[in-house]
Amino acid sequence: MEVYLDNAATTRVCPEAADIAYKTMLETYGNPSSTHAKGREAKAVLDNARKQLAAALDCAPGEVYFTSCGSEGDNWAIINGAESMRRKGLHIISSEVEHDAVRKSMDELKRRGFEVTMLKPESDGSISPEAVAAALRPDTVLVSLMMVNNETGAVTDIAAVAKALKKAKSIALLHTDAVQGFMKVPFSAKRLGADMITVSGHKIHAPKGIGALYIKTGVKIKPYIIGGAQESGLRAGTEAMPQIAAFGKACELAKASMNDATERMAQLRQYAAGRIVAEMPEAVIIGGGAPHILSVSLPGWRSEVLMNFLEARSVFVSRSSACKKGGRSHVLEAMGLPAEVIDGAVRISLSRYTTKDELDELCSALKDAHDTLAHR
Repeated sequence: MEVYLDNAATTRVCPEAADIAYKTMLETYGNPSSTHAKGREAKAVLDNARKQLAAALDCAPGEVYFTSCGSEGDNWAIINGAESMRRKGLHIISSEVEHDAVRKSMDELKRRGFEVTMLKPESDGSISPEAVAAALRPDTVLVSLMMVNNETGAVTDIAAVAKALKKAKSIALLHTDAVQGFMKVPFSAKRLGADMITVSGHKIHAPKGIGALYIKTGVKIKPYIIGGAQESGLRAGTEAMPQIAAFGKACELAKASMNDATERMAQLRQYAAGRIVAEMPEAVIIGGGAPHILSVSLPGWRSEVLMNFLEARSVFVSRSSACKKGGRSHVLEAMGLPAEVIDGAVRISLSRYTTKDELDELCSALKDAHDTLAHR
């Protein structure tokens, strides 16, 4: 029995999304910028996918811009968002628990002369609106915080952060990396208060290589990729139509099943956490909040050894973000966790397809690892 529990890294493409990608490659394969019939046919597919994504975000289709991935969306929003505000100030607020796509964008902005305040997380891994408000300055021009932490599942209240900015009459743009939150934590772009929102396809059963950036009407930032006039002149390059069509379909399906899927994932997460703690009293549950991410540590056991043991049983989890490829988690370090907790941490992440039988297999395999592997 193969048990895939690394859905925060990527998800299996759903059959419906795969089918429409295949159809787009073989049938509606025109360039949507072409003016002939095949081009108009492709343009209709592009427009429909944009509407599907806009419906999932609860925004206008004209506020959705397709990208290649979440990292591109983060880079674009942060770097060009800050540059668009340069004349008004050089101060930026982010946090110590962000994805590397955000952290390295901040590093780039520091090289360009911006000053970046990196907030420390709360004990659960989230960032409090009060901490943001306390860090605000008259020259703060951008705040970028992730909605759901990709390692711990901690949820930051972006709507409350937006209200704090409004209360302080801040000029800052608000960006959120919602790659892990999209279709897992309910939010409406219209009511969230963020100026820019990054989302990605492969976290919601669409293919890799497709994402989107929501840019609120009235927010002016320059293109990150320059060239042709695609995406209303803001993102050059021939549109990746198979991925875009699949992303649209995946959004449609995820939106339709979101309430039931998130409730079921939350129940399964709680079940797995309860069983792990009951059978392995040393276990530490880290952070939490999102329904699909369970970060658990067995202090004294090495996470890479646990992962190898589980893999031998065809159970697939990760030790932290799949993007890191080794190295101690900066997220868990920022939370102030003891070294033995960090070194024994694994991330279990669910999807709407995850079953109780799969979690039972995980728990049994983890208990066997606990009982048989050498540890400190």
